[in-house]
Amino acid sequence: QVQLVESGGALVQAGGSLRLSCEVSGISVRFNSMAWYRQVPGKERELVAALTTLGTHFGDFVKGRFTMSSDDAKNTLYLQMNSLTPEDTAVYYCNRDWDPKLGAPTDWGQGTQVTVSS
Repeated sequence: QVQLVESGGALVQAGGSLRLSCEVSGISVRFNSMAWYRQVPGKERELVAALTTLGTHFGDFVKGRFTMSSDDAKNTLYLQMNSLTPEDTAVYYCNRDWDPKLGAPTDWGQGTQVTVSS
């Protein structure tokens, strides 16, 4: 069973930075394409960044501000977010990326709240 524990969310001023972490168990971040997502109440969850064997890709709104990385030894994902804006306010989740065999992920962690004040 996959377990995902996100942390690092906080209240930050616009222009600030945060580093989110995600401790993963039940699936290897080294051998699976992993991703960060975010969700605002009333809206669908959207992809923020995905780390795959072909490299890292980001949602269009990222515009070079975020970096995704992993520590294979710790089986942990990270999302470094810089130049934050109020539009980045959301609950952030980690999970595997969409898979052609498994489809979209269905089991989610509790997420971590990021709030950016103007």
